[in-house]
Amino acid sequence: MRLDKFLAESGKGTRSEVKKMISKGRVNLNGLLVKDPSFKVDPEKDVVKLDGETVIYAAFEYFMLNKPAGVISASKADLRNPDELCVTDLIKEKLRDDLFPVGRLDKDTVGLLLITNDGELAHRLLSPKRHVDKTYYVKLSSAVSPEDISKLEKGVDIGDDKPTLPCRILPVSDTGPGDASMGSASPSGRSFYITIHEGRFHQIKRMFAACGTEVIYLKRLSMGNLLLDEKLGEGEYRRLTWEELLGLRACR
Repeated sequence: MRLDKFLAESGKGTRSEVKKMISKGRVNLNGLLVKDPSFKVDPEKDVVKLDGETVIYAAFEYFMLNKPAGVISASKADLRNPDELCVTDLIKEKLRDDLFPVGRLDKDTVGLLLITNDGELAHRLLSPKRHVDKTYYVKLSSAVSPEDISKLEKGVDIGDDKPTLPCRILPVSDTGPGDASMGSASPSGRSFYITIHEGRFHQIKRMFAACGTEVIYLKRLSMGNLLLDEKLGEGEYRRLTWEELLGLRACR
């Protein structure tokens, strides 16, 4: 790997920026000054220092974010307005600059979002052929009937070429996902857990709109077998554990 590529992928700047750093003599490789950006580096063996500090290289990074409302599910490079806040801006301890969210949550939707630079894993999780489960807590502006729920579970027309896939819906109390248990004994008809197997544009909002009601709160709780860490407040994040990563890689 080229030295300038190594530094750029370690989040030290753009390729042009790190080339200037190298040419100014700010980079050492195994204790030797290197001014050639094309010099070959072995990330597994070589020690690279920038301004005397060791640069840690990570081929891939994986973060669990509890996305807050008002933040866009995109990377900085994808934003039309560079002043807007995106989810990758929230990850302060990242080692790389090529992170992106796996899938998108609406700007006003909160909850679990996987942030990574592993394109292969993202493709597997988002592929329509794999139907990876995604579970949400949803609160509605008005109650829906058991007949509506039955219709939604079988698949409903939301204006696309084909109806939605079958899904699972469980009523809960109005206390929300932190307090309500699955299948609460005192449902209101306004709060539910819903598990879908696809990810169409505004899908859950459009599904309930087809039943004459509006989604006023939406929180993603899980994706595949990755569960949102209840200890994370909105806007907080942590790196995935090895066990969580293995579980995601095993998603079919």
